[in-house]
Amino acid sequence: MTTTASAPFRVDHVGSFLRPQYLIDAREQFARGDIDQAQLTAIEDQAIRDLVAKQQELGLDNITDGEFRRAYWHLDFFWGLNGVEHVQAAEGYHFHDETTKADSAILSAKISGKNHPFVNHYAFLRQVVGEKGGVARLTIPAPAQLYFELIRDAEHVANLAAFYPTFEEVVEDIKKAYLQVLSDLYDKGLRAIQVDDCTWGTLVDDNFLTAWAGDRQTKEEVRADLAHKFLTLNNAFYEAIPENVTVTSHICRGNFHSTWAASGGYGPIAKELLGEEKVDGYYLEYDTDRAGDFTPLKELTPGKKVVLGLLTSKSGELENKEAIITRIREAAQIVPLEDLCLSPQCGFASTEEGNILTEDQQWAKLRLIQEIAAEVWGE
Repeated sequence: MTTTASAPFRVDHVGSFLRPQYLIDAREQFARGDIDQAQLTAIEDQAIRDLVAKQQELGLDNITDGEFRRAYWHLDFFWGLNGVEHVQAAEGYHFHDETTKADSAILSAKISGKNHPFVNHYAFLRQVVGEKGGVARLTIPAPAQLYFELIRDAEHVANLAAFYPTFEEVVEDIKKAYLQVLSDLYDKGLRAIQVDDCTWGTLVDDNFLTAWAGDRQTKEEVRADLAHKFLTLNNAFYEAIPENVTVTSHICRGNFHSTWAASGGYGPIAKELLGEEKVDGYYLEYDTDRAGDFTPLKELTPGKKVVLGLLTSKSGELENKEAIITRIREAAQIVPLEDLCLSPQCGFASTEEGNILTEDQQWAKLRLIQEIAAEVWGE
């Protein structure tokens, strides 16, 4: 569907950036009722203009809005769908050292994608990017991620069943909703989309699988069942995307305030994820040993691109350049070097809280990626 001239790029990033303090302050003022939506939007617009200018000054090809209009990398998209409501779950998601806020999504009607706010958000980004250089790229959560949110606990499962008695029905409506949003985005000029997906990351974590299985199933049965469902949900959408739209998928094990949620190599889900998912390329977390080694890349469909997330967005400490280059050479023993790219393992602020590093450190990470790419690929 694509070539390396479009996306992913040799020097790349996952999309989210640390929010500037004036934007954080404005969102807090809006939550208190001190400013209205129009005032908040004007401040968001300016923050995005500033961010786009910084990305262009650095010479990045992948230009995003930093997810500056969102509180979460995924939930804001869900809340923008018709039939999906913003609610509080019984508890937040548990990460290694912290627990997130309990924000969640639940159904109030059948799902549809008409008039999604992200369409205008993208149109604004594309206008700001203009002709100064770069591809305006949007990030959205995977269809499987929406389904996973809708089955996160017993209350959610019961709610989903009230609207969709069968899995096939929910697959169909999620597909239609996503394709409606994509069609509207396409009309605004979108030709590259990044789909963020933490569902696969949970399936490599034996602790999660054991807890989810309870006394009903084995962890292997849970993994096989959910892998089939996640692949079905995602490919229903991916296979219907126009051929001239580049689709990449970002796989993560959790990224909240510099903490993580899951641990395990790609091996158990490599066949489904890397071999059967219908995307052009992957952004793969590889910044710690929690992600395992490169052996699972043998399952990669020939021609797909892999963006190696070898630098961490969770810390401001710069990686050793030679160590990163060595790891790229290791991966190139399995995937042709021309099909590899480089990025941080995740965004710098998957939620509005952001990771624990400074804005200067965030930009230094991207400059280091540029230096490494110049040495490895000569570009």
